[in-house]
Amino acid sequence: MLPFAADQSGTGGFEPPSIADFFPAPVLFQGTWLEFNRIMLVRLVAAVVLVTFMVVVARRARLVPGRTQAAVEMILDFVRVNVVNEILGTERGKRYAAMLTTVFFGILAFNITGAIPGLNIAGTSLIGLPVLLAVWAYVTYLSAGVKAQGFGGFVKSSLFPPGVPWFMYILLTPIELLQVLVIRPATLAIRLMANMVSGHLMLALCFAATQYFVVEAAPGLKAFGALTLVASLALTAFEVFVAALQAYIFVVLTAVYISLSVEAEH
Repeated sequence: MLPFAADQSGTGGFEPPSIADFFPAPVLFQGTWLEFNRIMLVRLVAAVVLVTFMVVVARRARLVPGRTQAAVEMILDFVRVNVVNEILGTERGKRYAAMLTTVFFGILAFNITGAIPGLNIAGTSLIGLPVLLAVWAYVTYLSAGVKAQGFGGFVKSSLFPPGVPWFMYILLTPIELLQVLVIRPATLAIRLMANMVSGHLMLALCFAATQYFVVEAAPGLKAFGALTLVASLALTAFEVFVAALQAYIFVVLTAVYISLSVEAEH
């Protein structure tokens, strides 16, 4: 499936990508709660490939690692050392290392499908999956705080920052409540989705423009197809970078929120 909209008017000409790319027609079970479309298929492919890849690497693990095993271990160590241990500490981080590592690899796999030919769209470009991941992070954040401080202690430290004059709580407590209940989980989900949506639209625009200039445009304009093709390839590489960056940002913020929840004063 090409990453741009087809001309439905029958008049020809350039057709830019639209928001309709993110709402493809169902391919199975139309009209039921099991409705299955192309983006769900992309998510399924990403999940199956990720799980299969990790299982194969784990079963073939050797004392002296090969290149693939070494690359996977390098990423695992990066998440564990540079995110988990750096933010949560070595001892406390052990409780959350598996969760944060799973989130990182999962988001990376779902994000990177936007730069893979034939898939052409990120599994996180619709809000459902980012919300699910944000809820997981949010529940972990709340449970970590309640477990570390008790329910009352967590509420007190979250809603009533120490060292503030009592009358300021009239203003600060509603803001802190909004931040704890809404802003933190919402920003996790929205940031992830928005970056993947914008990346897809830029890629689709460049590839659509390339096809238009090469196939449909007047001869004098065909040379512009080379420029849009170069831009498409450059944006594809950039999209891979953004896919990894957004996975990193998501787990860093999740680790920061967990750290804030378990500290009595922040």
